[in-house]
Amino acid sequence: MTYLNEIWFLLLGVLLTGYAVLDGFDLGVGILHPFVARDDRERRILMNAIGPLWDGNEVWLVTFGGAMFAAFRDVYATVFSAFYTAFMLLLCALIFRAVSMEFRSKQPHPAWRSLWDWAFCLSSLTASLLFGVAVGNVMQGIAIDAAGNYTGTFFDFLNPFSLLTGLLVVALFAFHGGLYLTLKTGGPLHARILRASWTAYFCLLALYLAVSAYAVAAVPSATVNFRYLPAAWIMPVLHLAAMIAIPLLMRAGRTGLAFLANSFCITAFVFLFAVAMAPNMVYSSLDPGYTLTIYNAASSPKTLGIMLVIALIGMPLVVAYTVIIYRVFRGKVELTPESY
Repeated sequence: MTYLNEIWFLLLGVLLTGYAVLDGFDLGVGILHPFVARDDRERRILMNAIGPLWDGNEVWLVTFGGAMFAAFRDVYATVFSAFYTAFMLLLCALIFRAVSMEFRSKQPHPAWRSLWDWAFCLSSLTASLLFGVAVGNVMQGIAIDAAGNYTGTFFDFLNPFSLLTGLLVVALFAFHGGLYLTLKTGGPLHARILRASWTAYFCLLALYLAVSAYAVAAVPSATVNFRYLPAAWIMPVLHLAAMIAIPLLMRAGRTGLAFLANSFCITAFVFLFAVAMAPNMVYSSLDPGYTLTIYNAASSPKTLGIMLVIALIGMPLVVAYTVIIYRVFRGKVELTPESY
């Protein structure tokens, strides 16, 4: 029943998309935080824009990791051991992001709050960069042997392509966070955020072109599947159309639609990554025969079937919870004594 393998590959893509779209703007808010907010009140507004949402958004990442462990345990073991140092850094970044939000308002001293403001920014920046670096390395392949063991070093991950994808994700999330903040703020703060969003957009556009050119020239596997799946080309076309539409929507003051368009762009990025990889999940740069695929690295059909039933029950609940939370906390941010 290989269709179960393919279904779980698609479900992992859905979970990854959900995390990137939802927690992407959380990380983007952190990246922009010290650069667009000029006083304590504005910094509190930015933190409270994501305060009720960020922990729920991270559920998508936790679910993604759990789903990979259950459905593709060999991939989970290889990826988490290969990227062990990077994942420890990522974990520290995510922890510091949460701690900075909770600790910032515990003391009124400016030095104390400035410390946690920068911790919030740097942890968000580090997490975004590491996510992008991981994607770049998985896409071009890592040095795994026949047993699935990584034979390289941490510094092998810091290659030109992965660093470019890391910067691309930083710019993407910063822009996503900026668009989100335009929906939650007003006045001079809103104007500064909009200017920062324009800067992030042009950085994103430049990095997108650079990564695309590099992938076509130096990562042959990135375009192979498009030769056999002509229908898949519709996504790059729609992606390009969305990238063109975003600045037009911003100029027209339709930042809500621009945010939705950028959410589609993030979805398109995940789709293009999935098409470039399929059916591979971890490509071996040592020998293509060592590559882990959705077929040779999957759990048993019985496990995949049981997990699919659980997913069909659990995922609608997660989506419903997400919709309710966003509906409850829609609108502009208003500070209260209970705010961050």
